[in-house]
Amino acid sequence: MFWIGIIVGTPLGLWLIIHLILGVRYIPHSRVGIVEKLWSGKGSLEEGRIIALGGEAGLQATPLRGGLHFGYPLWQYSIHTVPLVTIGEGRMGYVYARDGAPLEQVQTLARSVPCNAFQDAATFLTGGGQRGRQRAILREGVYAINTALFVVISEQNVYAGISRKEELAQFENWQNELQGGKGFSPVRVGYDAATVVRDERSATAQENGLSIQDNLGIVTVQDGPTLDPGEFIAPQVGSTEAGNSGHNYFQDIEEFLALHGRRGRQLQVLTDGTYFINRWFATVELKPKTLIPIGYVGVIISYYGQTGEDVTGNQFRYGEQVNTGSRGVWKQALAPGKYALNPYALKIELVPTVNFVLRWVSGQTETHRYDESLASIPIITSDAYEPLLPLSLVLHIDYEKAPRVVQRFGDVKRLISQTLDPILTAYFRDVAQSSSMLELLTHREDIQKRATAELGRRFLEYDINCVAVLIGRPESDPRNTQSEDPIERLFDQLRQRRLAEEQKETFGKQQEAAMQLKQLNEAQAQAERQTHLTQTKIEIEIASNRGAAQLAEAENLARREVTIAQGQGRAAVLIGQGEASRIAQVGEAEARVSELKVEALGDPRLYAMNLMATQLAQSTQPLVPERLVILGGQGGPGEGSASPQTSLFQTLMSVLTTWQATQQVQEEKEVVDKKA
Repeated sequence: MFWIGIIVGTPLGLWLIIHLILGVRYIPHSRVGIVEKLWSGKGSLEEGRIIALGGEAGLQATPLRGGLHFGYPLWQYSIHTVPLVTIGEGRMGYVYARDGAPLEQVQTLARSVPCNAFQDAATFLTGGGQRGRQRAILREGVYAINTALFVVISEQNVYAGISRKEELAQFENWQNELQGGKGFSPVRVGYDAATVVRDERSATAQENGLSIQDNLGIVTVQDGPTLDPGEFIAPQVGSTEAGNSGHNYFQDIEEFLALHGRRGRQLQVLTDGTYFINRWFATVELKPKTLIPIGYVGVIISYYGQTGEDVTGNQFRYGEQVNTGSRGVWKQALAPGKYALNPYALKIELVPTVNFVLRWVSGQTETHRYDESLASIPIITSDAYEPLLPLSLVLHIDYEKAPRVVQRFGDVKRLISQTLDPILTAYFRDVAQSSSMLELLTHREDIQKRATAELGRRFLEYDINCVAVLIGRPESDPRNTQSEDPIERLFDQLRQRRLAEEQKETFGKQQEAAMQLKQLNEAQAQAERQTHLTQTKIEIEIASNRGAAQLAEAENLARREVTIAQGQGRAAVLIGQGEASRIAQVGEAEARVSELKVEALGDPRLYAMNLMATQLAQSTQPLVPERLVILGGQGGPGEGSASPQTSLFQTLMSVLTTWQATQQVQEEKEVVDKKA
């Protein structure tokens, strides 16, 4: 007792009492305790079991939560603490059970058992839980799971409890596979990056497995009964009728299997939304939705369904058309719009229902690319030309006949390459053989009209409407090695001929214009002459009136002049008579004055000298000349002749005297005459 008291009173003794006798254990609240019973009076576990349910020795089903626990002495129990299982927000966790009933042969995943999200291991095992990978998944949250029984694989961790290295390596491989397939994230269909609000908890679109396309999800199920022979698409199961909510788009695996869902690629697709789908159970492939643009219809070729009854009748033997839902070409085409169709079960052939153009022109193609394999047609004319003829064809397909076109040819490209191209080529080769090159160039409009009518009649047999046939400019084969292009030479001749015709027409127009100009000039001249004639008549009348006026005026002037002349005559007579009387009186006075002067002077020569002095005094000429001319006398000095000045003066005086006398005599004579 003494030694017992000493032992109990020491810390070691206290520890021995707490753990060995009382069996007190403490579990942190962030962890759980996995109980391993070292020995038991109930014996050991059954063969193949690793979890004890009836107190047997071994790993126990019920784990210890956080806190103090009694009754687990060290000499009988070993407690293994492991962390709580944590699944991040918006993420999923996958579970693998080490113990339970074995899987059936047709099973891939263990059936789901209600067990409080794998936290009640005993219920799982007693309720028929199966070992292996589980169909049920864990959503976001924290779970106290016995990881000795359940291995939980999350995006960040592998909660494997007590595991060997080989097991842990296998679990990590599963984790990597799930991460590669974005299995820890829900499936998001029809995701639009513009509507996502990013925050600290949101990863990138790539990490979340998001797609920015307007898409749909194609589901492939890995569990359940296999498909029947000959089938490759699993039928759609579940509906909303009679209170049957269905399998919630493959999220309720047990309900899917209860509705006899089959494994394999599913006919049903996922539309816009978020789906928490176990990737061990089903994988999802994102595909774009089917878009039928305006101007087209979508002819559906179904690879799924029961064999349908042909609805085309006995006269149409190019294939079968079936009703909607049957296998084959559906009689009813889809109108323009957007559809969530499974591309593995249904194929959509777009058929244009508006006018579209096909070009048989080398190196050219339209945006629809139906004519990318077409080229200019080589032809031979009747005059041995070998051009390439470019053509354009405007076509239209009735939307109600679009399924017949697809049923007969498969698609529009095959229709063009296998039917339209051979018919068009043969037709224009026949036309070329009966036409010259010049006719192809100059009668193109007529050829186009005939071709439109003839090809339209032929194409109607194939449910095609020919709107127009358009012929381009024939061209020489580029492989032609001749130095001069024969077609270009023909074009030159046509240009010259056309130029000559234009010149002839121009000359004719010019001649016509000249004739019209001549007529215009004649009309203008006639108009001008008419004006002149009218003006002349008016002037004649004016002149006549003016002449009459002038005649009257002349007569008046003549009468006036006569009157004036008569008056002037009488005045002149009177004036003459008066002047004569005056002159007579003046003459008599002047004669008397002259006689008195002569008598006073006593010599007529003195009278003349007086007159000359008077004239010289009134003269404007200088009395003394600037130059003196001396004229010689008749005798020399010895002969006693006078000086040159004396001789000149004497001569001048003699002349003046003579002239004066003559003048005087003349005046006197005139006076006498007047008197007479």
